[in-house]
Amino acid sequence: MHELLSAASESAPIDGNAGGSYLTMRSRNGLIFGVINIIGNFATVFNDQAYWQRAIASRPASCVKAYLLGGLAWFAIPFTFATTLGLAAVALRGDPDMRVLLPADVSAGLPAPAAAAALLGQAGAAVMLVLLFLAVTSATSAELIAVSSILTYDVYKRYINPHATEGQILRVSHYMVVVYALIMSIAGLIFFYIGVSMGWLYTFMGVVLGSAVVPIALCVTWKKANKWGCIVAVVGGFLAGIVAWLVTTSTLNGSVINVTTSGGDYEMLAGNLASIGTGGIIAVVWSLVSPADFDFEITRAINAPHHHTTSPPNVSIEKADDEDDKKVPSAEVESVSDVGGLTEETDLDPVELNKAFKFAAWSSLALLIIMIFIIPLPLFFAQTIFGVRGLEAWVIIGIIWVFCSCFAVVLYPLWESRQALHMVSRGILKDIFGGGSGKYVEPVEKPSV
Repeated sequence: MHELLSAASESAPIDGNAGGSYLTMRSRNGLIFGVINIIGNFATVFNDQAYWQRAIASRPASCVKAYLLGGLAWFAIPFTFATTLGLAAVALRGDPDMRVLLPADVSAGLPAPAAAAALLGQAGAAVMLVLLFLAVTSATSAELIAVSSILTYDVYKRYINPHATEGQILRVSHYMVVVYALIMSIAGLIFFYIGVSMGWLYTFMGVVLGSAVVPIALCVTWKKANKWGCIVAVVGGFLAGIVAWLVTTSTLNGSVINVTTSGGDYEMLAGNLASIGTGGIIAVVWSLVSPADFDFEITRAINAPHHHTTSPPNVSIEKADDEDDKKVPSAEVESVSDVGGLTEETDLDPVELNKAFKFAAWSSLALLIIMIFIIPLPLFFAQTIFGVRGLEAWVIIGIIWVFCSCFAVVLYPLWESRQALHMVSRGILKDIFGGGSGKYVEPVEKPSV
């Protein structure tokens, strides 16, 4: 592998890489893509309703651990895929079994499937197809449910039919799943036929969504965040990102703006930085100049058990909307007293919640410093070109990380749920062999004498 990559570097050196080599972290385009990638991933995660729904539905004690483990497990996938199949596509260039990849093929995400097919034949192509199918269906399912929930509860029930029955809500949620599936399908076809590739969309998403990162973060962590400041920041940052992206494209490409010219590294970098930077500056400055005083007891009450529908006296919806920055809760609180699976009282203990928040904040900060600064930047500035041993260590670390990820997302959840799995399995066996005696019965506490 090292010999093949060294030969590829000599025959087609990479501009901006140390020695033109593929075996180095010193890559100008890699650094630019890294910045775009960080902004884009921040943007998609912070704006993705699926992540918020999972976080809200989870117990606070387990949510922090789950997201930290999930993030660490996820990183092994792009890291090891790029190290193995990504570099294999380069090393196999010129091999009779390796198809010739054009820039459009690379932007479409075809190096990994092409390398797998060249190495393993039809079996490799089949495995990649299964992997892609699982990834796409999993992500699509999460987005369908997330968008359906927003349209059903935040649009239909809130503004169209506030007194909707459970049957109507269920029916509308099904309709919304179909509607959003059609929207995604049509959008995918449009992107394909106008020449917008997956790589182009990946680098562009931070331009569109990056402006909301800081405002959303402030809204859920800072009681002084001003709602109008955050709203203006999102819109203003989006406009600034689009303007910076188009102006940079026009300046660097002789006033020619199309899909090809607008997808360059510097063009996308300018748009991403302008979007997230402008949104963050507006939200922070506005909130400092005109701070709110939001009471997070309002949000904690959403998941609190045994609360009932109430209409606070002398508080209208209009007043609540105008004064929600001044501790005025919504005029309607949905009754959940008879619904199972809610957050327990002990999970809403302010001391424990504050402890979990501090742990999440410090852990995230530590991981950010290690993964973005301590590890990659010294390797970048050292201009090191890996030898055989260096490449071997890099690959071994990636593969070990993959197995750790497998343990974290496959085996560890089974171990955590061992008591529940045992109870369910015992109930199934009783249902099969005991005539339905396996039905779960909630234990009743005996009254104390």
